[in-house]
Amino acid sequence: MASGQQQQQHLPNVPRWTPSPPRRQAHGGGGDDDADSAFGGSMRSTDGSSFPFGSGRSFPFPLPQPSSLEISVLAANGTGGSGGVDGPVVREKSLRRTDEGVVISWEDLWVSAAGGKAGRVPILCGLNGYAHPGEVLAIMGPSGCGKSTLLDALAGRLGSNVSQKGDILINGRRQKLAYGTSAYVTQDDVLMTTLTVREAVHYSAQLQLPSAMPASAKRERAEETLREMGLEAAADTRIGGWMHKGISGGQRRRVSICMEILTRPALLFLDEPTSGLDSAASYHVVSRIARLARREGMTVVAAVHQPSTEVYGLFHGLCLLAYGRTVFFGPAAETNQFFALSGFPCPSLMNPSDHFLRTINKDFDKDIEEGLNGEIKMTTAEAIDTLVSSYKASAYMEKVTRQIADIRETGGAVVKKEWQTSFLTQSLVLTKRSFVNMYRDLGYYWLRFAVYIMLCLCVGTVFYDIGHSYGSILARGSLLNFVAAFLTFMAIGGFPSFVEDMKIFGRERLNGHYGAASFTIANTVSAAPYLALISVVPGAIAYYLVGLQSSFGHFAYFALVLFTTMMVVEGLMMIVASAVPDFLMGIITGAGIQGVMMLNGGFFRLPNDLPKPFWRYPMYYVAFHKYANQGLYKNEFLGLTFPNNQAGGAATISGGQILTDFWQVEMGYSKWVDLAILCGMVVLYRVLFLAIVKLTEKVKPMIKGFRFRNTAPSMHVADKGSGSP
Repeated sequence: MASGQQQQQHLPNVPRWTPSPPRRQAHGGGGDDDADSAFGGSMRSTDGSSFPFGSGRSFPFPLPQPSSLEISVLAANGTGGSGGVDGPVVREKSLRRTDEGVVISWEDLWVSAAGGKAGRVPILCGLNGYAHPGEVLAIMGPSGCGKSTLLDALAGRLGSNVSQKGDILINGRRQKLAYGTSAYVTQDDVLMTTLTVREAVHYSAQLQLPSAMPASAKRERAEETLREMGLEAAADTRIGGWMHKGISGGQRRRVSICMEILTRPALLFLDEPTSGLDSAASYHVVSRIARLARREGMTVVAAVHQPSTEVYGLFHGLCLLAYGRTVFFGPAAETNQFFALSGFPCPSLMNPSDHFLRTINKDFDKDIEEGLNGEIKMTTAEAIDTLVSSYKASAYMEKVTRQIADIRETGGAVVKKEWQTSFLTQSLVLTKRSFVNMYRDLGYYWLRFAVYIMLCLCVGTVFYDIGHSYGSILARGSLLNFVAAFLTFMAIGGFPSFVEDMKIFGRERLNGHYGAASFTIANTVSAAPYLALISVVPGAIAYYLVGLQSSFGHFAYFALVLFTTMMVVEGLMMIVASAVPDFLMGIITGAGIQGVMMLNGGFFRLPNDLPKPFWRYPMYYVAFHKYANQGLYKNEFLGLTFPNNQAGGAATISGGQILTDFWQVEMGYSKWVDLAILCGMVVLYRVLFLAIVKLTEKVKPMIKGFRFRNTAPSMHVADKGSGSP
């Protein structure tokens, strides 16, 4: 003991860092209270005898005792709350009426996935919890503990291969969230890389904010949100991708958050909002989200991996998971006390979240940690069991059960559909954004344009000045088939860029920004000028170098057929993208489909020679190459005469005879009917794309329900429909 005291006297007097008290403005509770959180409580620990991860001195004073996770009405009105560091958070008066807020609760929530021979593998095991307006509920736990799965379940985004049972209630009712009432910031930042930060947020504001809102107000809302997320300095920088270096990963994360908080949704889900951010940026982002939640009466549920001490102090509630089980649910400031009473005190000057996660992470549990007295040995799995049992027997679990029962009994308002931009506005904004994206993305059309010019120069020189000999009949047919088949085949080159657009469409549609019809119309209209340019310029090079019929009308028809066939191929690739989202598999699938159509289009095998059961009926009439070839043949051969080399025949042969006898073209209708059929295919393929998108949304839940019909029915809270076609 004496030697210990002597050693203590010789220890250097090193200054210890302690978190600064939160800054407060001179006026009352209506100021910016981003830092109004119990940091001190997060740093404290109590003594314990069997902590498996080391020891340290503990603070002798008790932890704060917040009353509940609910909004403090007295504090919001400025008549209550504590000004001390350890007091409850002082909340601003919400701009959203209390009856407009959304209370979300879940009871006995189970989620499982297929596990092969092992049967179904549980992911979430009987979870209970709730979140109130004006608060930030953090979901924490080790990697793979079910944080994102819980968020997906609450937002109604679980995959069809996952089964769910239990109750998820909105305002104490079984109901779906209507359009505009919820938003989800996913873990992956799916953004349009060619836009600047300001453009991305401004376009999002125009798509989401109501049409009745003036354009100046929308711009101001977008600029205000950019300032809130600290993106002013990077506002005019492109987001960037493989072709153009842009903003950092942390800035991309903030852009994703910006785009979803523009409408101040009643319910906001955040999956790893601080991913890629440094500690300072994480604190500022979370503090602004917490302030926005208080001011607007938003309910925020965030899955967080490992927050800093200051960020942790901003959370009102904590849901701590360990491999699908609840370790703790309650006020974040009381978690330290719960762990200490359960025998796992947090060492002094240690980040509480680090302590919690180290205690319940068994991924690296090969060594058995010894307790403080050197005798008690406990694995992480045993520590988790101890904490789970302690939570189930605690007042926290009792309080959660009581709160959920109260929420059920009290009920609340039915969530109604909020304002929405008009269909015309959505289509116009999406068209403008898509046009800009296509213009800036070299891989979308410009690279294709260069390749088309090169190919048409090759075609023009190989078939240069084709003439009107008998041999030119086959040469003309070969050239026109190459244009209708292989030049249009190159349209799959833009598939990777379209797949990226589909990812953005999927994210924005699930969050209710716009509908599938607006996206389809915008994509078609914005692509038309580029496809027209590709049809006219390279097409003219090939057409006039070869020496086809020189009148402008004949060339115009040639360019129109080339344009419509490329539009048909793009529509076909849209259908492929809706079914095969991976761009490599999509290119292979699209190329295979076009190869089959090309094979029975009437050139490689004449129509009368095609086997009838399948290739002649119906495949020959399904392939767009049939109508493209026949239209181009009629456009070129009608009106021409060629010398007849066949013995015993006439000296010349007309273009009409060549079409009938040589190419076996159906002459019962004009070339304009072939063009009209191609135009109909353009519309048909896009309608099929819309139908697939709609059916996928409707059929997936039905398939899921059929596959898991023995499981209690689940209740998704988020309507995946956007509220518009």
